[in-house]
Formats: sequence, structure tokens, C-alpha cells
Amino acid sequence: MSATALRWMVAGEWRAHPVRVAIGALAIAIGVALGFAVHLVNASALTSFDAALRTVTGDADLRVQAAGPDGFDEMLYPRLARLEGIASASPVIEIRATIGAVRHPVTLVGIDVLRAGAVTPALIGRPAEGDGEALFASDAVFLSSAALAANNARIGDGIVVSGAGRTARFRIAGTMPGAAAEQSLGMIDIAAAQWRFGRLGHLDRVDLKLADGVGAREARNAVARILPPDAVIADPESDASSSDSLSRAYRVNLDMLALVALLTGAFLVYSAQSLSVARRATQFALLRVLGAERAAVTRQLVVEGAVLGLVGGGGGLLLGLGLAKGALLLAGGDLGGGYFDGQTARLVFAPGAAALFLALGLAAALIGSIVPALAGARTPPAVALKNAGDAVDPRRHPAVAPAIALIAAGGLAALLPAIGDLPLFGYLAIGLLLAGGIAAMPWLARALLAPLARRSFAAPPLELAIRRLWGAPSQATVALSGIVASTSLMIAMAVMVASFRYSVDQWLGQVLAADVYLRIEGGAGIDPDAQARLRAVPGVTNIAFSRIVPLRITPDRPVVTLIARSDPQGGLPLIGRGAPPPPGATPIWLSEPFARLYGRKPGDTLSLPIAAAAGTRWFVAGIWRDYARQHGAIAVDAAAYTRITGDTRRDEAAMSLAAGADAEQVMERLRAALPAAVRPAATLAEPRQLRHTALALFDRSFAVTYLLEAIAILVGLAGVAATFSAQTIARTREFGMLRHIGVTRGQITAMLATEGALLGAVGVTAGIGLGVAMSQVLIQVVNPQSFHWTMETRLPWTLFAGVAAALVAAAAGTAMLAGRRALSFDAVRAAREDM
Repeated sequence: MSATALRWMVAGEWRAHPVRVAIGALAIAIGVALGFAVHLVNASALTSFDAALRTVTGDADLRVQAAGPDGFDEMLYPRLARLEGIASASPVIEIRATIGAVRHPVTLVGIDVLRAGAVTPALIGRPAEGDGEALFASDAVFLSSAALAANNARIGDGIVVSGAGRTARFRIAGTMPGAAAEQSLGMIDIAAAQWRFGRLGHLDRVDLKLADGVGAREARNAVARILPPDAVIADPESDASSSDSLSRAYRVNLDMLALVALLTGAFLVYSAQSLSVARRATQFALLRVLGAERAAVTRQLVVEGAVLGLVGGGGGLLLGLGLAKGALLLAGGDLGGGYFDGQTARLVFAPGAAALFLALGLAAALIGSIVPALAGARTPPAVALKNAGDAVDPRRHPAVAPAIALIAAGGLAALLPAIGDLPLFGYLAIGLLLAGGIAAMPWLARALLAPLARRSFAAPPLELAIRRLWGAPSQATVALSGIVASTSLMIAMAVMVASFRYSVDQWLGQVLAADVYLRIEGGAGIDPDAQARLRAVPGVTNIAFSRIVPLRITPDRPVVTLIARSDPQGGLPLIGRGAPPPPGATPIWLSEPFARLYGRKPGDTLSLPIAAAAGTRWFVAGIWRDYARQHGAIAVDAAAYTRITGDTRRDEAAMSLAAGADAEQVMERLRAALPAAVRPAATLAEPRQLRHTALALFDRSFAVTYLLEAIAILVGLAGVAATFSAQTIARTREFGMLRHIGVTRGQITAMLATEGALLGAVGVTAGIGLGVAMSQVLIQVVNPQSFHWTMETRLPWTLFAGVAAALVAAAAGTAMLAGRRALSFDAVRAAREDM
């Protein structure tokens, strides 16, 4: 077949059926758009986050970073500066602070300007003209453009900065031109930072510049030899790994979920192309009789799919750009996940990702076209000239062995471990289960329809519908593939989200057992005298204080949380216990994410980066469930923590109130009893408020999931409509023959509605069953390997019923409406065409 003839055949088909082509292209476009948008949003957020991180860490080759919030002894700085191979060293104080009454967050860094100039020059502020000495003034602060704008401040204004449990007044002496766009950053002299924020004798990090010719490994080894236990070595590579792991699982899961729509689009293309092949069987047979080769027929269908993929993919890229821009404005760079709180991201176009998603759209369309093309080319012309559709012998039993093999392979893949903390085999298992479920549809349709096929019905429409579905299994499978694909994937995600939300709700009921909760941000905490005043507040019968300490176990992972609390064994939702600790060991309880991330189990021992606890044997006494801290937490008895570290400060409290006490009044008394310096950083709330906030954050983080589920259903419904429309149009001659022998229009319409309802019921039954099976892979494999926590399965029966009713009604309605066009042809002419 010549190129001209090929173009003529493809263009003619598309002109004859533009709606079918438009729906196929739209399905591909939606899948490409969602995947590309999610990727762009996440890539833009990471780019902005990394730019902000690079501003703070500067151009240092190595960095000695404090493992905890109290920093390390400043005497480490001269020892590092004198090491052989170190050209320059710059000491740094880093404080999470807020500005003014609006409490806008800002990262405040204290630096030695003379030292920072050789290592981290981007951190040095630019003083106002004629005020060069402000760089060394104890009351001067330099703010980035974003910090100035957020506080509606100008150079020369006085501001109040709160951080580390202290409040100090500064004047804005200049700007920070080296700060990243939209980064809220401030700089003060390091001596002022230590003095005014209670950090005398301590540093948070030392930035190091290596001498020429000195290798990074050699320098790391030299630094490690003098490193105290409360400090770790970091470099740009570990920074990138830490920031990437902060949200990697969330990003990858969203990417995979976005590709669900693209996968559904591939099945929709397959469905439409299969029915197109069936409808054009006589056309292809005539071409073969006239001398066209089998490869020419295949090439025509593949070209149709390729053009469909390019059109849909190109449109999807444009749509994805718009979606990404809107998502950054509405949901932020983490799409509601809460990983980059307060971080503003700007859209960054990724040409490599655009090419990848365009290729994925093209591949989806080609895969959906190749299988029908090969099937159409294999059909003998003599058979195709007299057959309008399914050429399978009704007495032949559909093969089920390939489906069983695919499902078994999916089960085996689900048992394999994660690769790089990503559940790649889990996603492979879902794909294999989906392929196996769809491959089983001819056999399953026969099995589910068998009880009806063995009976006779007085109503002709019902009898004709059952016989048609029983005798044409391959066309039924084509119609069911889109339904099963969209329904099963949507059900799997819905079951996972419902199970997760239920588990979080139950967990909140366990951990929020007190009447009022207090939290003090910033890590400063309150001393024993303030704790005593809180205990004496009228209406408070019992109060349990806790200390929250962020620890950096390794530089390439996000920080974990050490929680010193009263009676940790009795107050935590334990899911695993160990033997009693040996003599001399201090028991600790690890959260489930920590145990999975660091490979620990009850009975193990580990060391913690706490200088005061050097030599302490920490014994893992149990594992507890924690949905609040994805990157891990460690619980220890508060009395043991104070005995080992000497830290008597506390920054959280759970209070039980006297019977009949008014919670609002008690909270006002508690706030008044707090020290004035920490009062602005204190939050008091009741359990219902905390539960509501937690579940609202959960729903916000899964808002994109809900949206993608809804889109998958809409794509599936579009597939149902397109499938039944093409199928009924392909059966014009069949309807003409039925009309010729006396079947009325109403009976044919009723037959089509019954076929649609039966196919919808079979598809929904298979989709829900397959979706529940796939949800177990998500719950038991993907979530533990991605987010390192487990949950209980919860089936949303109301959703199941709603989806089943909607899809059955949609299938019946679209089949009936699509039949109207086929029934508009003259019965005698249609019957004559079939002779």
C-alpha cells in the first residue's frame, strides 16, 4: 500500500468517526497531562527547595552539622580549622525564628562575616549605603527580599525576632541579595546570635572549604577522627539525598497514580481499535483480495494509533503545563503533602520529562493498537468478508491459563523487597494483576453468564442479549477491558485511602487520650519552675510533660524525633515488644517507620548522636505505630532521658482536667502561667481540635488522589460510551436482519440496554474484586515500603455500591443511546448487505 493510499485510508476513517478518535486522543491526553503535571510540580518544588538549601549551606565542600537542636561545643571549630587540608572554616548558628506579631517564619543564620566570605559568601548581607559597620553590630539584621515582603518591612525598620525560646529586637540594616527567590532568610553577627538567643559556647555547624588538591574522602576521614558524637559530616551529595528522600515516596506514588489514567487510556484505545477492526473486517478483507499484503493492514492500524498518540500526547503536554501552574498556586509544591511547608515554588519546565511523557502517550496508543492490528491481519479474507465481528466458535472455551500465569507472577512480584526504598516490584505486581484480570475476562464472562445461558427466558430482549454475550466472548472482553481497568484501579486506591484514613482515625483515638494538649514550638521548652506553675493551675488534675528533640542519625536522611515522655510503654500504641533490657541498658521504643528505615527490631541496641549520652547502651524494647512522623521517632522514658542528658526542659504536655472544669478557661489559665518568652510560641488545643486538624491535613494530602480517582472513573465512563457506540454501529447488519424477521425497534433497544447492563455488571464485579486484590498490594507492600507504616484494611461498601450502580447504569444507557444510530438504517438495505 502506497503512502498516499495509507493517508487516504486513515483520514477517511477519522472523518467517518471523529467522536471515537477524539475520545481516544482525549484519554491519552488526560493521562499524559496528569503525569506531566505531577512531575513538573514536584520537580519545581525540589528545585526551589534545593536552591534555598544551597543558599544556606553555601559553597562549602564539607560541613560539620549538629545532630541535635542544642548544637555542639564551639571548641570543635578551631580544631577543624587547623586540620591539614582545610583551607577555610566558617562557624554558623542557625535558628528557626519568627518575625513580628504575624509570626512569619524565617531561617536566621549567625555568621562570622570575615570567615564566611571565603566559604559561604551568599550568606553575607548587603548593608545600606554608608552603614558598612552594621555587618558586625549586635542589633543589626539583614533580611532577604521574601522576608521583607512577607512582613511589609523596609530597611531601617525595627522588628522583633523570636526563636530558641528568646525574643530580641533588631533593626533592618540591609538585604541578602544571595538568597534564593522566595526564600525567607535572615543574617546576624554570630556573636549576637550566641548572646541574644542563649547559644553561648555552642555552634550548629562549621562550613569547610578544602585546600587545592585535597580529596573529599581524605578530608572526611580527617574530620571524622575528631568528630564528637553529637555532630555528623555532610556534603552537597548528602544534602541532595536528604532533601530527595524527604518526599520521594510521596512523589513517586503520585507519579504512578497519575499514570493510572494513561494506562486506562491505553485500554480505551485498545477497545476502540478492536471494535474498529471488527467493524472494518470486510474492508480489510477486500483490500487483501485486491492484492494488499497483510503487513499493509497492520501498518494502517499502527499508523492510526501513532497519530492518535502524538495528538493526544501533544495536547496532554499543554494541558499538563496549565494544570501544574494551577496546582502550584492552589496546593503548593508538595501538592498538599506537607513536605515543603512554607516553601514557595516557581514552575520550571522540564524538556526531558516532556519528551518522556510524550513517548509514554505514544507507547500507550501504539500498544492499544498493535494487538487489534495483528488480530485483524490474521483473519482470513474469506471469513472476514461474511463476518461482521466475533469469529470465535461459541463452543470453544476461553483460555484461562495465561491469566492465571499473570496473576501468579503478580503475587510473586509482591513478595519481593523494595529497591532503593521504592516499591518498584509492588507496582509491577499491580500491573501484572491488572493484565491477568483483563486476560481472564472471556473466561470470567462465560462463568458469570453460565447460569443465565442454561436457562430460557420468555422476554426476547433478555434472551437475545444473553445469547449474544455468550456467543461473542471476544467482543465482550473488548467492551469490558476499559471498565475493568478503570474500576479496579480506582477501587484499589479507594480501599487504600479509606483503610489509611480509618487507621489514622483509630490511632488518633489512642494517642489523644488527655483533655488538653500543650505544644511549644522552637525547641526551647520550659524549665522545671514553669512546669510546676502549670501543675498548680486550677482545674488541672494531672499533667504529663514531654521533650521533643530532633536528631540527625545520618546526614543523607531527614531528621528523626526523640520523644522523652512519661510511661512510654503504657502510653504508646505498641505493635511489637521485646525482652526486658539487660542490666545497664536504657530501654527505648522505636516507631514503625524508624524500625523499617534503619532495620531495627526489638532486642537490638543502637547509639544515638547525643554528646551527654556517649557510652549509653540504648536497647530496643518495642515498636509502636506512628502516623505523624514518616521519617522515624524514638520514645524514651522522660526520667531516664533527664538522668542521662541533664536536660530538664519540656516542650509538650498532656493534661487531664477535673470533672466539670471548663476547658477554655483552663487553657487561658495555662497560657497565663507560661513564661512570657515562650508564650507566643505556645499552642493549646483539645483532642477534638487536634483530631480535626490531623484529618484535615490527611484529606489535603490525599486531595490529588481523590481527583485522580475521579478522573479515572470519568475516563472509564468515556471508554464505556465509546466501546458500546462502536460496537452497536458495527452491528448494523445484525440489527437489520433482526428487524427483517420481525423484531421491533423497542425490543432491539431493550436488548442493547440489557447487554450493556449485563456487561456493566460483569465488569464491575470483576473490577471490584480485582481492585480489592490490588489494594492489598498497596496496603501490604507499597505503603510499608514507601512510607514505612502499616494499616488495617477497611472496605468502603457505600462507594462500591455507588460505583456499581453508576457503571451499570452508564453501560446500559450508552448502549441504548448508541443503538439509535444503528437502528436508523433501513432494515431491508442492511439485510441485503449481509447476503
